[in-house]
Amino acid sequence: MSENSTNELVAEAARLDDGDELAKLRERFALDDDTVYLDGNSLGALPHTVAPRLAEVVTHEWGRLRIRSWDESGWWTAPERVGDRVGRLIGAAPGQVVVGDSTSVNVFKAVVAAVRIAQEDARGDNRGDIVRDEILVDETTFPTDGYIARSAARLTGCEPRPLPPGEIAAAVGPRTAVVLVNHVDYRTGRLHDLPGITAAARAAGARVVWDLCHSAGALPVDLDAHGVDFAVGCTYKYLNGGPGSPAYLYVARELQPRFDSPLPGWNSHADPFGMDPAYRPADGALRGRVGTPDILSLLALEAALDVWDGVTVEAVRAKSLALTDFFLSCVERHVPAGRVESVSPAAHAERGSQVSLRCLDAAAVMAELIRRGVVGDFRRPDVLRFGFTPLYTSFADAERAARVLGEVLRDVGEVG
Repeated sequence: MSENSTNELVAEAARLDDGDELAKLRERFALDDDTVYLDGNSLGALPHTVAPRLAEVVTHEWGRLRIRSWDESGWWTAPERVGDRVGRLIGAAPGQVVVGDSTSVNVFKAVVAAVRIAQEDARGDNRGDIVRDEILVDETTFPTDGYIARSAARLTGCEPRPLPPGEIAAAVGPRTAVVLVNHVDYRTGRLHDLPGITAAARAAGARVVWDLCHSAGALPVDLDAHGVDFAVGCTYKYLNGGPGSPAYLYVARELQPRFDSPLPGWNSHADPFGMDPAYRPADGALRGRVGTPDILSLLALEAALDVWDGVTVEAVRAKSLALTDFFLSCVERHVPAGRVESVSPAAHAERGSQVSLRCLDAAAVMAELIRRGVVGDFRRPDVLRFGFTPLYTSFADAERAARVLGEVLRDVGEVG
């Protein structure tokens, strides 16, 4: 690529950054100018609010108040308090999201509970042709979701049926108890049809569970508006909660009285300190709690969510699409023809907040990109993934990443 063409793209990136209403949010994160960080779809960057908050929790709340902090510092109510803050970003009114446990554990809770509700509905219909013994699973899902779905199927007398997400809406029928789908494909960044699949499942009398790991904090989800039953997600990607930060569980308000968790714990008991040997579930989304909350990571997440003050998910989505469009344009101009192929959808309605490129020797190429200061990640066998977090990714980052990728692919001897 000519120097003039490179200069044109650099100038275009600068122009776009100058007009970016979210550009100043980058100052809220611990980032360095020497590195282009495009792996926020695996681990979000550290917000500056987290370290001082954790220091306060450790030195004062734990160090001085000790056990008093469960009441005096609000530790006990943190799962639902932080849940409401997450809920704002996924279109959930207060009282429907609880934070705790891992995504895998929450998938298990949601799928088993959803099957129980669907089968209870079928028995109430008094129709012999309705069995509800099938779980439709997104066959492209993150592996753990598939593992959990198969385990949940064994426990509930169901059969798992993997299908491409695009075929699920048409496949839902009288046997379907639950549909489990990823909102955004973790390999390709493809955005699946949450409104359409949810409507099809509900119309057929089935229940739906959405995995929002790769969409929450990157694009509007609108769980309440679309009538979603259950949703789960992690908080360490676009929500920047930190490594291993707790996941969340959404239970639609109308289903909360019927939410029969397969993991009843003392923390979800109606009277947790009564130590009653008989389980009696709490009201509302608190039924999604199990054991003692992970307070340090939970409060780190709460502090990390401060970066969203004054920010709308709609603005983030607009920048995400602009960033990924610009990156793809830069790749087309910087990268030698035929060396990469985008497997992410071109259509905005089908694209999440990442770009995945198929590339020969992808593992070696990504290793060299990281050595040169462009951090993305690699998925076997041949996919380079670049995650764009609009809260801190700039258009200059996108241009530089594409330019360095082109340099790496031209310097094939250094990555072979």
